[in-house]
Amino acid sequence: MSVFIIAEAGVNHNGSLETAKALVDAAVEAGADAVKFQTFKAHNLVTESAEQAAYQTENTGVKESQFSMLQRLELDESAHRELLDYCAEKNIEFMSTPFDAESVELLNRLGMKRWKIPSGEVLSVPYLRQIAKLNQPTILSTGMSDLDEVAFAVKTLLEAGLAADKLSVLHANTAYPTPFPDVNLRAMQTLQQALNLPVGLSDHSLGIEVPIAAVALGARVIEKHFTLDKHMPGPDHKASLEPDELKAMVTAIRHVEQALGSGLKEPSASEQANIAIVRKRIVAKRPISSGEPFSADNCDIKRSSSGEFAQAWDKVMDAVAQKDYHAGEGIEL
Repeated sequence: MSVFIIAEAGVNHNGSLETAKALVDAAVEAGADAVKFQTFKAHNLVTESAEQAAYQTENTGVKESQFSMLQRLELDESAHRELLDYCAEKNIEFMSTPFDAESVELLNRLGMKRWKIPSGEVLSVPYLRQIAKLNQPTILSTGMSDLDEVAFAVKTLLEAGLAADKLSVLHANTAYPTPFPDVNLRAMQTLQQALNLPVGLSDHSLGIEVPIAAVALGARVIEKHFTLDKHMPGPDHKASLEPDELKAMVTAIRHVEQALGSGLKEPSASEQANIAIVRKRIVAKRPISSGEPFSADNCDIKRSSSGEFAQAWDKVMDAVAQKDYHAGEGIEL
């Protein structure tokens, strides 16, 4: 199964439906499997006095409440319907992360078939149960969590009705951007070993190296924020890829997953023809007369178009020439 690549548009539309559609176009051009937004009602998500995260203030350059910021980034139901239809027209899967119960109901009513649980909801029991009861493919991000907390979320989902074969778990770090020493890709492998579930990475580091490395380490799902322009105002643009970077990431991931191969150690189809050319054979070092024993004195190994391959050296050394050989001629038994 191919790595599932989610182009995370998030709130990088800045509340504009036209910008959201342009983000869909960019995700399609990059070759992503899905484009994902965020669905929320600010009044359901935060209190009016909740402070911004430090990175949000830094990236926006505006000190305000989370409520004020998020309210500007909401998309209403009609915008969601239009985006869903637009994604269908462009042949890319529409996804959106719901951040509250009302948003789960909205996305379910619209017919979304794959769910993404954000890192902030790992311990939100009612929320987890609401999504689990839908029993549809579900992806759980695990930023800010330790292994016991992830196991708790997984247990909660499974006990509430989500089938294990529909659940994937993403390692994540919620710092925007994530410093490279904090990425900790090996934690993704720890999750896989502990939970025996498909794993992947929701990446917030700069550049494209980390998700590519994650695929090499076994990621089955990759999620990466992208934007039309890193200089646009908003909380997530600076830590997002621009369209050309997103396309480069997708291309590199497809190359890496092809390069991972089957794991069997055997000559590939593309190198079969080189065997006869590159591997050395046993040839006459000098003229050899019929009946003369083969030896290191009269035989050598060189690249040649004829003769036994060099692995037959010991067998040839125990034999006698059955014909005359000229210098450089391949030895045949």
